[in-house]
Amino acid sequence: MLFAALLAAMASAAWAQGTFPARPVRMVVGFAPGGGTDIIARLVAQKLGERWGQAVVVDNRPGASGNIGAEIVARSAPDGYTLLMAFSSHASNPALSKPPFDIERDFTSITQVGSAPMVVAANPALPVKTLAGLIAYGRAHAGAVKFGSSGVGTPVHLAGELMMQLTGISMVHVPYKGIAPAMAAILGGDIEITYAAVLSGLQHFKSGRLRPLAIASRTRYPALPDVPTAAESGLAGYEVDFWYALLGPGGMPTALAERIQRDAAALLNSPAMKESLAAQGCIAVGGPPQALTALIQSEYELWSKVVKAAGVKVE
Repeated sequence: MLFAALLAAMASAAWAQGTFPARPVRMVVGFAPGGGTDIIARLVAQKLGERWGQAVVVDNRPGASGNIGAEIVARSAPDGYTLLMAFSSHASNPALSKPPFDIERDFTSITQVGSAPMVVAANPALPVKTLAGLIAYGRAHAGAVKFGSSGVGTPVHLAGELMMQLTGISMVHVPYKGIAPAMAAILGGDIEITYAAVLSGLQHFKSGRLRPLAIASRTRYPALPDVPTAAESGLAGYEVDFWYALLGPGGMPTALAERIQRDAAALLNSPAMKESLAAQGCIAVGGPPQALTALIQSEYELWSKVVKAAGVKVE
């Protein structure tokens, strides 16, 4: 704690004495290159770098569902030169196992970069056309529906567990090693249901190879205007978005965090960035640090309850 306080004091002094940034900034991504979080990070890093006149270098540190990259940032000086592009699993990971950091104490919220709505997707062979139909079918055929995920404890898995807890239906979870094999499985008829980001399922929804039953978000998604939200389908409270967020180490000077947030929000609100993010199935946000802190806390509380009730264990 004393060391952390010393780092924070040094960061405050450095911020007070000069302009930021005076050298390249590192943006850590806890996932491999080419994935959704990496793509979003590189879009933001490029535009921040142009705005700041300093390179923002993406540093991929994959492993442990993002925890390896998060730990690197948590242990860094809170001077703004090491940032984390976090995925929504940042809030659910601590509900599954204790990481080597505290998601509240060891990070400074900067801004939610974007939100990627999740779609409840079905293989057309399943005799349902709506979310209400899936729930009715699940109640009448306990254990007959298999839902696939990108792995035990992932946001996709927890989305399925939450649906079962809210509706009382029983489905069989089939974990895969990533979302790509899960999508291949539902397209091939090995499973009946999965929970997919809009982008990963959009071409299959349009071709008819997959049937979108509902958007698990507060509002409909522009690219799928005829697909109702879960609430419109009778399942109030079922809101599961993938999200991306920019965080710094704990103890960052408030003025520095707010400066980075303002710069990030300015680029996220630009038409060009909104278009670039939309091409990745992501809606730009750019909200204040307080909103991100509230989001992380509420999601941690939600997933802690879901994990406990379902008895989810990760190896």
